[in-house]
Amino acid sequence: MVPGIGSIKGILMKVRDVMNSKPVTCQAGDLVSDVAKTMKDEKISGMPVLDGDQVVGVISESDLLRLISTEEEGQLWLPSPFEVFEVPFRDVLKWEKLHSNIDDISKKKVSEVMNKNVRQIGPDDSIEDAAASMTRHRINRLPVIADGRLVGIVTRGDIIAGLVTSHEEA
Repeated sequence: MVPGIGSIKGILMKVRDVMNSKPVTCQAGDLVSDVAKTMKDEKISGMPVLDGDQVVGVISESDLLRLISTEEEGQLWLPSPFEVFEVPFRDVLKWEKLHSNIDDISKKKVSEVMNKNVRQIGPDDSIEDAAASMTRHRINRLPVIADGRLVGIVTRGDIIAGLVTSHEEA
């Protein structure tokens, strides 16, 4: 551990010290449109997905943005001189596809778009472990699980806020 990072006066900070113990959640069967509204209303960028009381996934803004993507990944299209007249037609088709995707979003269930590969952490794990996991897996939040149940959520912002608070108290 880096000296001074993740500790309060020599005591290792734990996830429970910085986590939100009342996370906003949704159910796997909820509609994506309802979850998007909840994320907007609660000013959050993602949340754990439950099936009953078990965590089965995480949904984030990135998952929602992927739903409206119309670009083919890894493809760069440059028109030839003969295709220049085709460009407006292709734009119309992309617009129609985007419009269709947005209409379909309201009918999708969270279980169809959530990340099922859930990384999690325990409340007694160190914030250093949480930060390392988030960095390694390029994620912004970790459900906090104790005895098989969701007891909180910890985000990158929670860890940074905890470090600032501990530094101010020291």
